[in-house]
Amino acid sequence: MQRVFFSADDFGLSEAVNEGVERAHRDGMLTHASLMVAGEAAEDAVRRARTMPSLRVGLHLVVIEGPAQLPPAAIPDLVDAAGQFPSDQLRLGIDYFFRPRIRQQLAAEIRAQFAAFAATGLPLDHANAHKHMHLHPTVGRMLIDIGREFGLRRVRVPAEPPEVMARCGVATGIGDRLLYHWTRLLRRQVRSAGLEANDHCFGLAWSGHMTVDRIARLLPNLPDGVSEIYFHPANGRDALLRRLMPDYEHEAELQALLNVPTAAVR
Repeated sequence: MQRVFFSADDFGLSEAVNEGVERAHRDGMLTHASLMVAGEAAEDAVRRARTMPSLRVGLHLVVIEGPAQLPPAAIPDLVDAAGQFPSDQLRLGIDYFFRPRIRQQLAAEIRAQFAAFAATGLPLDHANAHKHMHLHPTVGRMLIDIGREFGLRRVRVPAEPPEVMARCGVATGIGDRLLYHWTRLLRRQVRSAGLEANDHCFGLAWSGHMTVDRIARLLPNLPDGVSEIYFHPANGRDALLRRLMPDYEHEAELQALLNVPTAAVR
């Protein structure tokens, strides 16, 4: 059997994103959204979510290229003076794995983000991480272990099958296959903790470019199981989005969510 659901990342990043999420849920096929609790527009996102009880909201954990929940003085080895995580994924990955002092601060920050989500009063539907940093075994383990203390039940596993994308016309290589196999580690962590996960995830190869045409191409090729298709919708391109994601098609992704061919959704 096949089942698919549509989700949005970066809820709370900016009001343009929040407007896109709300419109995609009220008028389109969006059912899930992942909240950046320290985002500039997090309070606005929470206010909107409270008016949409059918929207399933989870935590979009930020431990790279984004704002932290704790002040810089509490996690000085993680963030800069402005409280922002760096974007150097390789360096962060090494630090998170090998440096005990870094791991202690990382655990404190992850706990603070789950606590901030709990303080909103919204039910915690799921968790995932910005830039899929929970594929890092240290981050994944902390997200699961700390998340369970806050009632976490489901985690996104960003496993995008290369053979499906190949049928959709995407050239795939050894890097795509290696990443797909690497997701098995996170899946084992999730299952061993007794949590739920999707079987497949789409949005990696076309990240920021999940247009109507591409969704129409993908849906007939979905494999058996539960597929999550994630988006980055926004109702406009504000200064923050232009700076952080200059090549993303936020408005086109919103239009895709508003125009999903429902007959193709199983």
